[in-house]
Amino acid sequence: MRLEQEYFQVSPLIVPSDIETTIKIKGLYEHNQLEDGVLYDVIYYPKAFWSDGYRKEKFSAAAQNGELIFTRAFTGEQEHVFHVIRAQDDGEKVIGTFCIYSLQDDLFQRRPYKGDVHMHSHYSDGLESPAFVAASCRKVGFDFMALTDHHRYAPSLMPIDAFQDAAVDLAMFPGEEVHPPGCYTHIVNFGGEFSVNELFHRKDYQAEIDALIKRLGKLPAGIEAKQYAPVLWAFEKIREAGGLGVLCHPHWVTDRRYNVPQPMLEYMFQQEIFDAFEILGGVPVEDNNLQHAFYYEQRAKGKKVPIVAVSDSHSCLNTDEFGHFGNIYTLVFSPTLRLEDLIQSIKDLYSVAVEIMPGELPRVYGPYRLVKLARFLLREYIPHHDALCFEEGNHMLAYIRGEKGAQRKLELCQGQVNRFRESRWAK
Repeated sequence: MRLEQEYFQVSPLIVPSDIETTIKIKGLYEHNQLEDGVLYDVIYYPKAFWSDGYRKEKFSAAAQNGELIFTRAFTGEQEHVFHVIRAQDDGEKVIGTFCIYSLQDDLFQRRPYKGDVHMHSHYSDGLESPAFVAASCRKVGFDFMALTDHHRYAPSLMPIDAFQDAAVDLAMFPGEEVHPPGCYTHIVNFGGEFSVNELFHRKDYQAEIDALIKRLGKLPAGIEAKQYAPVLWAFEKIREAGGLGVLCHPHWVTDRRYNVPQPMLEYMFQQEIFDAFEILGGVPVEDNNLQHAFYYEQRAKGKKVPIVAVSDSHSCLNTDEFGHFGNIYTLVFSPTLRLEDLIQSIKDLYSVAVEIMPGELPRVYGPYRLVKLARFLLREYIPHHDALCFEEGNHMLAYIRGEKGAQRKLELCQGQVNRFRESRWAK
């Protein structure tokens, strides 16, 4: 976190494009207070939209009640940088460099929500309990999550039940990893109201698949009907359940070959049978590299490809093979944290994939304008957001351990993340 973020508060952080907005910069501690009545020099840099005569602009602003205040309209959708200086007899004193971001209305009306929709508990091949996974999700800064055990839907309801009487702001949704019988393709059912895995045990399942194969007719070379039809059927059932159907890790190398053959993968993209593509998952870097390269190639072909990034975690303490928990996640720009808004926002291409591996700089994948915004948020907003979530996550862990007073601590924390989020958006 930059010193300016520790020492000062800039509000708002997100403003509407081309509308006059008042910005306030306030020193938070005794050692960096701004003096009332003093004029400070501000060198302003619009980062993306400028002309030769407007690469930077200098103006003065006065401090009032310990806040440096100025009002202006911020052009376009871009980051704006303010370098603040105070003139002194012995030269200039640099106060700091501060940043805000202006957004067009469609993005300004949305908020960033972090989440992971592909994780496992000890009810399949993970290590920890569902409630432990949920609490750990809040601890690493997630606003929403879904547990997706192999073949099992019921475990995803357990964290919801575990915290039903607690003051918890983490949005917990049902889910499962769906495995159509005899098929190699893995699918995530995020948010569906019923289990698709359980439907495979119905007496009429095979008859429905046979009828679907007949209806599909002759498929292109390299596409096996017995592989394609059950996958198509599963995605359709997920949508019937009100969920988001995610195509999982097709470039994961298992048994010395990719999880999904290239002709099948190409055909699924051509037919657009899934709702979202797992562009980053709990697989080695090489496999993830292929998945986001494939994504960009499909986008270049004009395909609309909604994306998610997931940890596919089997341990929230990152004791599993790849250790992606908390390091790979989806950032969704959504009007609210409600399931239907999150799903629709992902479908409408308002999500990006974030990868922050230990010791490395963040990487963000997705639509260009969202990647730019996400990188700004990762630097200027997410650190404070995550610190508040970390506190709540610890109290959630204390709650499921049965510690006295944990419920009260959660009550005191309730709403703090949302209040912080709204305080950073212009009114």
